Amino acid sequence: MLQQQLLTTVVQTLVTANIEYVLTGSIVSSLLGEPRSTHDIDILVVALKEESIKKLIETFQQPNYYLDEESIVDALQHKSMFNLIDIQSGYKVDFWILTDDAFDVSRFSRRMQKKIYDTNVFITTSEDTIIAKLRWAKLSGGSTQQLKDATRIFEVQYQKLDIQYLELWITTLELHNEWNHLLKSAKPIT
Repeated sequence: MLQQQLLTTVVQTLVTANIEYVLTGSIVSSLLGEPRSTHDIDILVVALKEESIKKLIETFQQPNYYLDEESIVDALQHKSMFNLIDIQSGYKVDFWILTDDAFDVSRFSRRMQKKIYDTNVFITTSEDTIIAKLRWAKLSGGSTQQLKDATRIFEVQYQKLDIQYLELWITTLELHNEWNHLLKSAKPIT
């Protein structure tokens, strides 16, 4: 299965099951900044309830997929993450359960709809994707790929960015070092 088919199937399943979501991560940074290949699809899920688990398990069954029901239940209890793997292609979908973290709540509430592979998909905004990438760079000890992704989004989307919103979260999440690195290396497209 191609990545676009997997994404479409996952999104259609979430919509059918009334599970609110937002696409995040490398696919979104590729859409908003510089395209790059990735084998992961990152989805932040807010409204996954125990009754919704059945729909996911029914749709993504072996031998085509690997999806562990216990991992889903554990992720719900601990507000962490679980994976879905397309066995044939090896593509992985990381489902992150929405936490009470103020930034997570903010970026989820600001999600926007975009057409990807002929499917309407909710994605994070440019600002929220930049902040998330800077946050991952900090948490990972300075990941150059995360910083590069954030910088490319900043460059491509520069004229549309809400700088006040960015600076609010840079201060709140103490991302000054990462932000300064981005500002020094960025060459905005004007």
